[in-house]
Amino acid sequence: MSSIIGRFLNYMLFPLYTNVFPASGGGYGVVTNLYAYVALILVILTFGMETTFFRFANKDDENPHCVFSTSIFMVSALSALFLVLVFGFIDPISEALNYTEHKEYILMLAVVVALDAFQAIPFSYLRYKKKAIKFASLKMLFIILNIGLNLIFFVLLGKTDVFYVFSLNLVCTGLITFFFIPEFAHEHVAARVYCKENGVPFKIVDFALLRRMFKYSWPILVLGIAGILNQAADKMIFPLVYPDKQRGMELLGIYGGCVKIAMIMAMITQAFRYAYEPIVFAKSKDADKKEYYSVAMKYFLIFTLLAFLCVIAYMPILETIPDKGYREGMGVVPIVMVAEIMMGVYFNLSFWYKLIDKTIWGAWFSAAGCIVLLAVNYFFIPEYSYMACAWGGVAGYGTAMLLSYFIGQKKYPIDYKVGRLFFYVAVTAVLYAVMHFVTESMGDIPRMAINTVLILVYVGIVWKLELTPKKINN
Repeated sequence: MSSIIGRFLNYMLFPLYTNVFPASGGGYGVVTNLYAYVALILVILTFGMETTFFRFANKDDENPHCVFSTSIFMVSALSALFLVLVFGFIDPISEALNYTEHKEYILMLAVVVALDAFQAIPFSYLRYKKKAIKFASLKMLFIILNIGLNLIFFVLLGKTDVFYVFSLNLVCTGLITFFFIPEFAHEHVAARVYCKENGVPFKIVDFALLRRMFKYSWPILVLGIAGILNQAADKMIFPLVYPDKQRGMELLGIYGGCVKIAMIMAMITQAFRYAYEPIVFAKSKDADKKEYYSVAMKYFLIFTLLAFLCVIAYMPILETIPDKGYREGMGVVPIVMVAEIMMGVYFNLSFWYKLIDKTIWGAWFSAAGCIVLLAVNYFFIPEYSYMACAWGGVAGYGTAMLLSYFIGQKKYPIDYKVGRLFFYVAVTAVLYAVMHFVTESMGDIPRMAINTVLILVYVGIVWKLELTPKKINN
C-alpha cells in the first residue's frame, strides 16, 4: 500500500513538471534521461544485496545480525567509491553525457543515488523484521516532503529550472537517512547479545560471510543490471541515436511523460515484490511451497490484467493529466503496460533459481532480454521514434519471461496452471479489443460507461471461477 499510494501521490509531480517544462523545451527530457542513469547506478551500488540479505538472514546456520552489518558494509563501500569516482572525474563524465554546462545535475544525483543505495539495506531490514508501519511511514514521508517542496518552489515561488527537481530530491533523501539511526543502534545491541548467547565472536563485518554473499549476489547484480536496462536503456539511448539531438530530447520528454501513466502497473508489481519476496524465502521450507507459488502467480496475473483494463477504460480521464503537448505519445501506454505485466510474471518465475542458489540463470535470462531490447531500440528508434522504445520493452521482457519459464520447468518444476492463465489473458485481449476498436470512437461519457460494464464482466468471470464455493480447479 505504501508503494501504490506513494507513487500515486508522486503523480502530483507529473502534471506539475509537464506544465513547468513544456514538451518543446526538452526540460522533462533531461529529467527522464538522468533518472534513467540513476536507476541503473542504484542497481549497481546495491549489488543484489537486498535479495542476498533475505536469503542469508533466513538460513539457520547464519548469524542474521552479521548478515545485516556485512550487507551494509558492502553497499556503503561501493557507494563511497562511486562518489569518489564521480567527483574526481566529473569533467569527462559530464562531457560523455552531454551535460558539460550542468555538471551540478550529475553531482547532485550522484549523492542521491549513493544515499538511496545505503538506505536499501535498512529498508530491507524493516521488511525482514516485518516492521511494515515504519517502512510505509518512511516511504510516505519522503514522498510528502518531496511533493511539498516541489509545490513550494515551482508553484508558489514560480521556479522553472530543472536544477530544483534534483536539488529537492537530494534534500529529501538526505533527511530520510537520519530516521534509520534507531535501527542501527538497536541492531548493534542485538548483535552483541546474540553473539554472547550463542558463543560466537562479535564481528561488524565477516569477510568469510561476505565472500559467500558475494558469490550469491553477483549473478543477481547482472540480473538486476539487465533488468533495469530493460526499463531504462531506451531513455538513455534515445537522445544518442535519434538523428536530431534537440528534437530527440523533446520526444524523450513526451515518451517519459506518457510512460508515467503506464507506470501504474509498475506500482502494482513493485508493491507485490515488497510483500512477496520475504514470504517466498520464508516459505521455502514448507511442504506446500510450490502450490503456494502457483496460486500467487495466478492472482498476480488476474490483478494486473484488471489494472490494465481499468487504465484503458478510463483513458479519457488519464489523458488530461499531462500538458497538451505531451498527449501525442499516449499510444505507448497500453504497450508499456503489457511489458510491465511481462516483467511481473518474470519476477514470479525468477524464484526457482534463487531458491536453489543458481542465480546465474537469472543473469543469463535478463541479459538475453536486454540484448533484444537494445537491438530493437538501436535499429528502430531513428525511424519509429518512441514507439520502438515501447515495443522494445515487450520484446525484452517477453524473451526473459519465456526463457525463465521453459528452463525453470526442467530445473524446478511448478504447476502454474498455464491453461487458466492463458484464459484470463485471452479474456483481457478480447475486452481490450472492444475498448480500443469499438468504444474509442464514442464520446467520453458513453465510452467510459460501456468500458465499466466490460470491466465488471471481467470481475464477474474471476468471481465465478476463483471466488465462488464451487470454483473450477484446473
